[in-house]
Amino acid sequence: MTEQWQQDIAGWIGGKALLQASLSQPKRKDGTAAPKTIIRPIEMKNGLFYQFEYHFANKVTHDNIAAPEAGERMIALLQDHYRQALIKTSDADVQLLFNKKGKAAILKRPPTGDAQKSVQQHNRQKQRVLAEGKAAPFLVELGIMTPEGLVHAKKQDKYKQINRFLEMVTDVLAYLPKDKELTIVDFGCGKSYLTFALYHLLAIEQQRNIRIIGLDLKADVIAFCSELSEKLGYDKLKFLVGDIADYEELHEADMVVTLHACDTATDAALAKAVNWGASVIMSVPCCQHELFKQVSNDVLAPLLSQGLLKERFSALATDAARGTLLEVLGYKVQMLEFVDPEHTPKNLLIRAVRSEEQKPSLKKWEQYKQFRQFLSISPSLEHMLEGRWPESRSE
Repeated sequence: MTEQWQQDIAGWIGGKALLQASLSQPKRKDGTAAPKTIIRPIEMKNGLFYQFEYHFANKVTHDNIAAPEAGERMIALLQDHYRQALIKTSDADVQLLFNKKGKAAILKRPPTGDAQKSVQQHNRQKQRVLAEGKAAPFLVELGIMTPEGLVHAKKQDKYKQINRFLEMVTDVLAYLPKDKELTIVDFGCGKSYLTFALYHLLAIEQQRNIRIIGLDLKADVIAFCSELSEKLGYDKLKFLVGDIADYEELHEADMVVTLHACDTATDAALAKAVNWGASVIMSVPCCQHELFKQVSNDVLAPLLSQGLLKERFSALATDAARGTLLEVLGYKVQMLEFVDPEHTPKNLLIRAVRSEEQKPSLKKWEQYKQFRQFLSISPSLEHMLEGRWPESRSE
């Protein structure tokens, strides 16, 4: 025979009245004791579910269950594993207390939960820089959005990547000069999704006085980007065919972007940015082969003797050296996850910013030299910026 508390739970879940439930006081006290469990409704793409959140000693796990199975699960847990439940509904706060025979005492009080928030939006739409529903012309032309502002299903990852990049840019805009035309260079721009996004954000939405130059070795790609820029009326967005190391048409730049420039091409771009006095640097390195051939240390032999581990370690060491050298020169550096690693392992972004108050750091230079000596490495960026290091200036 179904008891009243069981009928109540089925009714709360079926009627979408349950706001939250907390199951506690496990019946068993040994190593098989049930974890504290919190249950709450969530709205997912395919409807209403109930999330069971299990709090173990050193981890928390989740299980999303559709109604009415969620009601059956909750009733079974209370029958077999717990002596108490605190349940918030839109009508009342309810406490269930079970005696040793499994009989439940039901205590009800006026509701303290917000009845207007009975369902959490598990997939709540994130407030994005480029919001879905508002068509950005460049996204339409690049095949990411429809003219109505809807993102094509197969382009969701690219759409998220673009927004993630713009969020990272937005966080450091305060470091850019405000009393002049901003010069931004994108080395290895490729098809230029992010270059167009950057121009749209700064020139179109924020009405800033800027010019952006995109540089890439592929003539056909540059021709495509140039045609699109002209079609969109982006008169201060120019694309050029060229190599990063050989580009000498500028004497200064305020921001430098380099995404997936291969191996030491990233170092060449970072060196250009520093020599131009860039206030903001955004770099996603790629294919760090240089230090793989150099790194050596007897203490690290168990790691370096395995090719795959050595490759990954060398990549991390390369970016650690780059970041530290930028810090030596007075930049504030952050290593950020650019995109979800399930999409690409090359997802580390070096973000460096510098203000007039920030000064070169001798302490960082000493740290770098110890790091370099420990690994027996000689990174290209150090040589490309020779003459800028503290020892050189003091000679």
